[in-house]
Amino acid sequence: MIKSRQPKGEPNRKGISGKQESAIQIDNEMCPARKKILVAPLNWGLGHATRCIPIIKSLLENNFEPIIASDGDALNLLKKEFPALTFVEMPSYKIKYSEKAKYFKLKMLWDSPKILKAMKKEHQQTKHLVKAYNLCGIISDNRLGVYSKKVPCVFITHQLNVLTGNTTWVSSKVHQKIIDRFNQCWVPDVEGEPNLSGKLGHLQCKNEKIKYIGALSRLEKKDTAKKYRLMVIISGPEPQRTLLEKHLLIETERFSGAVLFIKGKIEKEQQVTQQKNTTIYNYMNSAQLENAFNESELVLSRSGYTTVLDLAKLGKKAFFIPTPGQYEQEYLAERLQQEKLVPYCNQDEFAIEMLERTKNYKGLSEIASNFDLSSLLGLFEGK
Repeated sequence: MIKSRQPKGEPNRKGISGKQESAIQIDNEMCPARKKILVAPLNWGLGHATRCIPIIKSLLENNFEPIIASDGDALNLLKKEFPALTFVEMPSYKIKYSEKAKYFKLKMLWDSPKILKAMKKEHQQTKHLVKAYNLCGIISDNRLGVYSKKVPCVFITHQLNVLTGNTTWVSSKVHQKIIDRFNQCWVPDVEGEPNLSGKLGHLQCKNEKIKYIGALSRLEKKDTAKKYRLMVIISGPEPQRTLLEKHLLIETERFSGAVLFIKGKIEKEQQVTQQKNTTIYNYMNSAQLENAFNESELVLSRSGYTTVLDLAKLGKKAFFIPTPGQYEQEYLAERLQQEKLVPYCNQDEFAIEMLERTKNYKGLSEIASNFDLSSLLGLFEGK
């Protein structure tokens, strides 16, 4: 085990406790050529963290040293995926959804002071991280305060337009103004048609900062025998994650065939239980998930954008239940249903018999994936 030593002349790591860092770190003196990049995904469900996995792998392949910064389940998931990297805990946005969809926007407005406070804290902490780790760049996946004027900064988002009902114009302009603080904005989609994000990830006016990096997914398609007729995978902020879990565990008891149920709860130990025809996992790592997706005939999930990317990469048939009140997921579900690709229904309406509707839909077919960060990483080398 190699613990990092603080290089001579390096400032004290204010705001970074020993508990916040991985026990295994790479000594700067041993690897002077490896430039450090801060990778900071938002802890809002698991999608932001999981789509950072191929980015972290690409950084390692290109001789960079990723420093991972997040909180909660997102941080814990990446610790399990990359145990040898350095980890830093960031302030939590403390995002919690309302139980009723009609109160979603009101709840987000109510929580906005907490979010703004967390943004301010994470921006201050980012300043310290730039100095403490001698960073040469930052990649932030929707963490709005993780940027610095000292180093090149990248913002990852598929929401160039932020849908909030009758306030969409305002929320989109605010978000675009925040994106302007970064040197580049990477959108995990393709620029032309067909694409996956629609109006979420495409502006009417061209912006040179925006780079389309293709269908970003940690999964690969495999030709494997089918083990499960249905795979259920959920995640996201509480209490909606738990509400959906309870509902679907009851419904899947009436499903004819083997069911794989992944709760999306990142806990210390992996737990596997059996409930009649359903095999239940609290979480899976990337390798297990890749096998699970490939071994399943049909997928039942939220319509989160990272899930859409994964399903498109694998060419899977699916049924979506968007998070109540979350405009982005509702828009994606409606768009894909209109295109006769994936059916959906509201959470409180779902019954297991609705899965029969998938027979009349094409499913998500593989979209052109040109994910190769090599040409974009020159930003961190002054090219």
